[in-house]
Amino acid sequence: MGNHSGRRAVASHSSQRVPLDRQHPLAHCSGRGLRTAALLAVTLLLTACSMSIPADPDGTLERVTDGQLRVGVSHNPPWTDTTGGGTPSGTEPELIADFAAAHDAEVVWETGGEEQLMKQLRDGQLDVVIGGLTDKSPWTTHAALTTSYVEATGNDGTTEKHVLAVPMGENAFMVALERHALAHAEAHR
Repeated sequence: MGNHSGRRAVASHSSQRVPLDRQHPLAHCSGRGLRTAALLAVTLLLTACSMSIPADPDGTLERVTDGQLRVGVSHNPPWTDTTGGGTPSGTEPELIADFAAAHDAEVVWETGGEEQLMKQLRDGQLDVVIGGLTDKSPWTTHAALTTSYVEATGNDGTTEKHVLAVPMGENAFMVALERHALAHAEAHR
């Protein structure tokens, strides 16, 4: 044939030939095939609309809202101070108390060492761990670290990016906490 472009041509309703790669993608489908494709598209769309992204597989944000926020606190002044014997004080307990109030949640404080608290977080016994953690934290096998909400100069003169630790996969909770922490840090500059 006289078609040197390498495209296969098919007869169309007019006298011109239309290359296959220029035809509508569904041109070869029958009426039944189009209905099936349309039903599949609608099903996928409805499924996507019902999904909540970001999601919490364990429902942390939903459970915390109007419930309890279980917080692990390790001693690391000025970020966290657990020497008072009652409610921890410092920058991060204040941030957490503010987050809890915004979600009508009661805070349940658990004090301890980082290792113990991170194991409890990993095992689902805590919702968040605070203690002046930085983005260099070695606990990424036990927890997800939030986006840095504030930077500070460390004792050695380097810049430290401070984060909070949350359960892995609880992305809706993490995003809500990150947004709150960033807004809280901005308001307290």
